[in-house]
Amino acid sequence: MGRENVEPNTPPISGAEDFAFMLEKKPGAYIMIGNGGTEEGGCHNVHSPLYDFNDAILTTGAAYWVNLVQLELGDAS
Repeated sequence: MGRENVEPNTPPISGAEDFAFMLEKKPGAYIMIGNGGTEEGGCHNVHSPLYDFNDAILTTGAAYWVNLVQLELGDAS
């Protein structure tokens, strides 16, 4: 994604995820891919009725996973 696209100072969140139980069995990481804000400058929570998924982020998300697999398999260019 490039360093310029990573926000290292995002405050931690304490969502109710069961992912921690998976990490007890296998190493891993929990990542969040940003969805961007709205034209009005706000950003609505995924559980809000005002949430509007940014379809333009789909290619970025897919590219992240493809690159990760290529890195793990040793095929990254």
